[in-house]
Amino acid sequence: MNPMATLTVGFDLDMTLIDSRPGIRACYLALSERTGTYIDADLAVTRLGPPLAEELVNWFPAQEVPAMAELYRGMYPGIAVTATPAMPGAREAIDAVRAAGGRTMVVTAKYEPNAKLHLAHLGIEPDVVVGDLWAEQKAVALREHGATVYVGDHVGDVRGARSADALSVAVATGPCPAEELRAAGADVVLDDLRAFPAWLAGYREAPYREAPRA
Repeated sequence: MNPMATLTVGFDLDMTLIDSRPGIRACYLALSERTGTYIDADLAVTRLGPPLAEELVNWFPAQEVPAMAELYRGMYPGIAVTATPAMPGAREAIDAVRAAGGRTMVVTAKYEPNAKLHLAHLGIEPDVVVGDLWAEQKAVALREHGATVYVGDHVGDVRGARSADALSVAVATGPCPAEELRAAGADVVLDDLRAFPAWLAGYREAPYREAPRA
């Protein structure tokens, strides 16, 4: 892949661009109170990344999960959005892509309307937002919009990037430590997004970049 070609960079949302733990924790506690069902919210926020249903099935019978997901999503805007800050370096990462003449997109497993609410509240304005996609499914949106780099915090994000033949840039700010991200096949692992602008500058200055695929 050629870094001098038109640059489109995709970003994950939860624990990549936003620290969604406080808001999601509060929303799980509210769901627990509303339904009378115990949910260990502190545990749930240690494994963010996969779709909501994959967490809810730990607390509700499988046949109730669709209804609980709908209830959760309806409660979410009034509880979680204002409680959720941007991750350190998130705005600067988006700005760095724009300064390089590139486009940005967010591809997330989060319910798309709620993802857009988070970004609007924080004043983060990617060119494209696509929700409701997880792991390899993310490749559909990444390919559609020509993303050559995808940034995320989870091994599922690494798999999504690889499925799209995009460079996988991982940040060790979510549930997966750096070693796990590397083992999953991340091409680049950064401590957090504060390191992204410098990495991007070097990537754009390189005459070429090869990213071998298994």
